[in-house]
Amino acid sequence: MLDGLTISSRENLTSRVHGQLREALMAGRFWPGQRLRIREIALAMGVSQTPVREAIMQLVCEGGLEIRSSQAINVVKLSLSRYKELREVRMLLEGLATEKATGLLTSADLAALEKRHAELVAAEKSGDHEAATLANFHFHFLIYRSSQAHDLVAILESIWLRNGPLLKFLYPHAAPHYRGRHRHLALIDALRRRDAATARQAVQDDIIEGGARLVQLMEKIEAGAVLLAEAEDGKPQLVFRPPSGRKRAAA
Repeated sequence: MLDGLTISSRENLTSRVHGQLREALMAGRFWPGQRLRIREIALAMGVSQTPVREAIMQLVCEGGLEIRSSQAINVVKLSLSRYKELREVRMLLEGLATEKATGLLTSADLAALEKRHAELVAAEKSGDHEAATLANFHFHFLIYRSSQAHDLVAILESIWLRNGPLLKFLYPHAAPHYRGRHRHLALIDALRRRDAATARQAVQDDIIEGGARLVQLMEKIEAGAVLLAEAEDGKPQLVFRPPSGRKRAAA
């Protein structure tokens, strides 16, 4: 509870809640369009509802959440056209951040990148989809934050705040696929050689190739062939509608 806390400590608590929720959105821990309930979040985080409510209002202002009615707070759900628009911006800015980071990453940073990628691969193989998206988030932002370009990183975080929930669509239906080697490995090799231009190209290739199946899935969602619905336990899930020909045959 917040009883007895000073203004400073209360602000710090709100800041911590905001930071955790913000990273959860960027890392794909919530579904696009998912309804959030302040009471449930407060219970899960072990805090009162006040800092959660304040943090959520900040995230609404930042564009990661939206208020649809006086009682409904939802995760932002990007359309395919918005996703592609932000993808163009990501191509430019994530490439730039990678280029700037190339000469600044230490041997310890490179070892950490290899560890994060190994965690991603292991999580994909074991079917731990949440761990996979989290490892991918940490892999990329270890690079971007090493650029020491604070305003650039802040812009990228604001983009991932809106883009991150779409990562929920990746597994198991739209898992990243690459021609040849994983683009993360090409990126690590380029960073190790201090080859900024090749590193920039590798991260841009990762955005396009790694998200190709996501684009195809979003096309099906917008065409009505795949629905985002609630399961019996109340959690969102993707439901694939049978082809119309199969419906007629069944009828």
